[in-house]
This record gives sequence, C-alpha cells and structure tokens, in this order.
Amino acid sequence: MSKKKKRIRPIALGLIEHEGHVFVSPGKDPKTEEPFYRFLGGGIDFGETSAAALAREFVEEIEAALTDIEYLSCLDNIFVYDGKPGHELIQLFRARFADRRFYALDKTFPLVEGDLIKTACWIETARIFSGEYRLVPESCIQYLAR
Repeated sequence: MSKKKKRIRPIALGLIEHEGHVFVSPGKDPKTEEPFYRFLGGGIDFGETSAAALAREFVEEIEAALTDIEYLSCLDNIFVYDGKPGHELIQLFRARFADRRFYALDKTFPLVEGDLIKTACWIETARIFSGEYRLVPESCIQYLAR
C-alpha cells in the first residue's frame, strides 16, 4: 500500500472590489460546518502563466472576461479542509470585470466548478473586517481596501 504524495497546488485568485464590496464564492467546510468566503480563481496548468490561468478560470466558472489584471503577491496557504491538510501557493491578482453587468451588487451569479454548480456574489468588505464573515485564506485580507 503506497501513500499518496502530498503536493503544493499552484493557483491564481482574483480580488475584485466595487463600492465597498468584494466578489467571492461562499463555501462551508464539510467536516466543521464552518462557513467561509473565497476569491474566485483556480489551478494553474503546466505551461500557462498565472495571469492567463486567472482569466481562463473566470471565463470557465462564471463566463466573465477580466481586464486590468494586476499582480499583487504570492501567498502560502497551509490549511485543513474536510479534515485533510492542504497547501496552496497563491498568485494573487487585482482585476476588474470587462462586462458591467457583473457589478450588480445585489445579484448572485452561477459558478461552475467541474460538475458542481455553486454561486458567486458580492459581500461587504466591512463584514470581513468586523469578523462577521471569514475570508480564506486570511492572508488575503491585507489587500482589501478599507
């Protein structure tokens, strides 16, 4: 019986802000039931730049083109999800939507991740700063406008 080798997953995430809100996808840890919010994005494929991966993920997940993609930082995210350890290397970008319809603050958007359909939405950044909403990874909070 061989043990599966643990790997660091390279991903690109997009920070999009508008009028005191940030664009996220809500989630919940299946084991702890703890809710959280996360920027959209996903895995970087071999031979693909992180900026190209970010743009591709937004098109695949919510059919949204991005513009003004600006590199912010590289972050280590070491975490436990569903009782299992994980490690991501995050290329974090600030970006804007090319299509104004995505700036409807009161609307939710269908988000497709493989066979799953989730949602994406705007939440008030003040609710993250107050601790009411948990943004993951927490190291992303420092890049939000106050």
